[in-house]
Amino acid sequence: MTRLSVLRHACRGLRVPPSQPTRSGAPVFGSAKRCPSLGLAGNRAMLRCASTTPTSASSMVNKYSKEQEGAEIGYEKCVSDVLERTRESLVALQRDDPALHPVLAIIQSGEDDGLLEVNRKMAGKIGLNVAQICLTKDCTEDEIVDELSKLNEDPRVRGVYLHLAPALLTGRVISTLAPEKDVDGVADLNMGRLVRGDPSEGFVPAEAMAVMEVLESHGVSSEGQTVVLVGADGAVKVALRCLMERRGVVTLNGHKSSESLQEQVKKADAVVLLGAGPAEVPPTWLKPGAAVIRCDSALTSDDHDAERTSQNGLAHLTAAYRMQNVVLGSCRWLREQQYQDWSLRLLKLQPLNPVPSDIQISRAQTPKSVQQLAQEIGLLPGELEPYGRNKAKVRLSLLERLQAQPDGNLVLVAGITPTPLGEGKSTVTIGLVQALSAHLKLNSFACLRQPSQGPTFGVKGGAAGGGYAQVIPMEEFNLHLTGDIHAITAANNLVAAAIDARMLHEATQSDKALFNRLVPSVNGVRKFSPIQISRLRRLGLSTTEPASLTAEEVRAFVRLDLDPSKLTWQRVVDTNDRFLRKITVGQASTEKGHSRETGFDIAVASEIMAILALADGLGDMRVRLARMVVGTSRSGQPITAEDLGVSGALAVLMKDAIKPTLMQTLEGTPVFVHAGPFANIAHGNSSVLADKLALKLVGRDGFVVTEAGFGADIGMEKFFSIKCRASGLRPSAVVLVATVRALKMHGGGPNVSAGSPLPREYIDENLSLVTGGCHSNLRKQIEIAHLFGVPVVVALNVFKTDTAAEIALVCRLALECGARAAVPCHHWALGGRGSVELARAVKEASAAPSHFQFLYETEMPIVEKIRTIAQKVYGADDIALSPQAEAEIQTYEQQGYRSLPICMAKTHLSLSHMPDKKGAPTGFTLPIRTVRASIGAGFIYPLVGTMSTMPGLPTRPCFYDIDLDPVTEEITGLF
Repeated sequence: MTRLSVLRHACRGLRVPPSQPTRSGAPVFGSAKRCPSLGLAGNRAMLRCASTTPTSASSMVNKYSKEQEGAEIGYEKCVSDVLERTRESLVALQRDDPALHPVLAIIQSGEDDGLLEVNRKMAGKIGLNVAQICLTKDCTEDEIVDELSKLNEDPRVRGVYLHLAPALLTGRVISTLAPEKDVDGVADLNMGRLVRGDPSEGFVPAEAMAVMEVLESHGVSSEGQTVVLVGADGAVKVALRCLMERRGVVTLNGHKSSESLQEQVKKADAVVLLGAGPAEVPPTWLKPGAAVIRCDSALTSDDHDAERTSQNGLAHLTAAYRMQNVVLGSCRWLREQQYQDWSLRLLKLQPLNPVPSDIQISRAQTPKSVQQLAQEIGLLPGELEPYGRNKAKVRLSLLERLQAQPDGNLVLVAGITPTPLGEGKSTVTIGLVQALSAHLKLNSFACLRQPSQGPTFGVKGGAAGGGYAQVIPMEEFNLHLTGDIHAITAANNLVAAAIDARMLHEATQSDKALFNRLVPSVNGVRKFSPIQISRLRRLGLSTTEPASLTAEEVRAFVRLDLDPSKLTWQRVVDTNDRFLRKITVGQASTEKGHSRETGFDIAVASEIMAILALADGLGDMRVRLARMVVGTSRSGQPITAEDLGVSGALAVLMKDAIKPTLMQTLEGTPVFVHAGPFANIAHGNSSVLADKLALKLVGRDGFVVTEAGFGADIGMEKFFSIKCRASGLRPSAVVLVATVRALKMHGGGPNVSAGSPLPREYIDENLSLVTGGCHSNLRKQIEIAHLFGVPVVVALNVFKTDTAAEIALVCRLALECGARAAVPCHHWALGGRGSVELARAVKEASAAPSHFQFLYETEMPIVEKIRTIAQKVYGADDIALSPQAEAEIQTYEQQGYRSLPICMAKTHLSLSHMPDKKGAPTGFTLPIRTVRASIGAGFIYPLVGTMSTMPGLPTRPCFYDIDLDPVTEEITGLF
């Protein structure tokens, strides 16, 4: 039995009134077994709930004590039955989820201990908790709304009862109450469902259900019978009318001041006195056998009052039904926590020929609101943090909610060695998910990296895909998004500022002065902060008392003693700025001559970006940030962000960035955009968290398509060796993107330069060049994927200059080179419809048995791991370590970092270290110039040749074409 079936079974006994009467016309209110008669004695019985004893009724007490005694027995039985089936349902729910302890919260103005006592008594019998919030009698609407807002957000509270004066039950108050916690059914949504005849997902007012129970027990529930409802209009009156009329019972709306009230009562089988209605109905008005039910909001608590039962019986029954609604709400809440089937509403595409610009296509499609998209794919409202209409952060609590849900299929999109123009991996990724969801009707999710503004304003342009395979709105995707890169920039530069400030202060202060400032006296007391205690532990000191440190221990604590020549941390900015590659800092007179050379990297090259992409939660990210090594002390010890005392602040800056951003494709399918580490000096993949969240959301038979940067030798190898190793993720298939123009380049064609016209070889048909590229680079990249035991589907991203003969040749040769399938793709011009064959091939490949394996064991020496990648992946004969690299490797192994995986930093334009060597070079030795470590991210990265971590702007950057219409605020020129 599935968990959802268990929940349905558990809640089976909690009945909500049906939208239609039963076939036999028999009522369905009350317990499974009909309650016995409540002791109603003809037209003389007066049932009262929670009212003060009217003087005129006191003479009836002795006369009808036997009838009241019978009513007491009847009420107790009805209450007992309701409580028993509610308790059984709660026990079943808690058996499935032991952490479930629902709370009923009561907001009341003034003190009413009697009300609290009744509800506590009922709650205690079934195992619920009750919380009472007492406001003053003259409380304001704002005070009530504030309390309701807190209760709406409290996951422990599964029901809220508003015990307020009618004047305080304003429209604003009622609309603030979350409908799913409105156990007295007063919210507009719940009333609307009831009026519409569909209360199955809402709540019927507890008092109305109690009244219906009483009427049914008295036999007033059949078609043709008449009930008069006397008193003020309200939720209970509306509910009773709906429920009775749906059964064929005639309801008459009576008013205490109406001249026709007596005539109405004489025809009635029952009279219900609501709220501020008359205290009683003269017995002479009632026809024989009629019942009178009195509903009010006050309770009598005098145990010696002869009318206690007649006054309070219905109150207890109402409270019992209120508890039933709390458990029913808990059941629905638990059901919502389970995996939800998708109800994806797709957006229609009408591709034009010729294909317009990317921004024109994006702007022509109206995206769904992100809240609607989230609902369609099974996200709960509380799991979404919208950033405007079109994008939202998704909370990581989703992973806990769906932890028992099987993962879907993970598909990696990689590519052959690209031209400087890029070969369309993002476009293929988006076209594939559009085909899977919009055309094959399979759940699918794309997981993409967030683009850096450096390439956006530099040469490459945006990274939202292109043509009719895009993430929309593409302007929002390419510019700022939800600010994650800005958060990384702030965090990275905070570390840099902390390094320089600490070096300055250590150089200009004594040990004692440093200690007094680092551990200041507050109100005469010195106290270490938690992060300082962590540093003490790293130093092997167990004390927590500042006064207990010796002079030597004080010196070790306050002095990091960073070696300026061995600092590895640089500042970052998200702009291509070649003049920041090397700078001098500390030239102002206030820095007292403590200047040094340093530089800037582009923001996506920051180790913090790599950490964001590899962390599996906020706690893991905090730990990784703490262990980032920023440099080495003069004694050779690694100095971390935790030693600097800054790691907690970094986690604060990154607390929102860790949540993936939800967007959509042109056809309305979901996309996660998260992280964007540099693919050469870092691992070049979107985040682990985005993949994991998406794998839960698509379900067992769904697909998550995630992209790796650059060619398969770089992005794919790092995906397998670093990301899969850190996360436990295992891909079902690899989609290897190729283009005819890139294959021609690898087959011997001339060089391609961004911004320059393509040579004729890339425009005219040339089967010889295509063949050369397939037999060299394409074959090698397929072999690299096979090293990891993953099946390969080649996706030929078709351009308008490609000929039919070239397309057919690539597909045939790809199969000969070991691809499981090779498919031409036309998503750029047609959207998902142009990648249907690719989607079918991916589905088939993912169903095949997987034999995933790692390329090397992490316990191998660092040098051997580097050699393994160079020889097996790049095709090198061997590696050549510079003396500096040898020394660095020795240091890292001495510091305990030998078991970290390798992240090779090399050019993406060749399988070798030489950008102009195309195809599949052989006979070369891979030079390792230097070796660095990203300890927080968890890898060692050797630098092959000269690698720049700060791109520069070309002669004519993309920003020449980008502008803003000041009237419409539309962006032009972005691509």
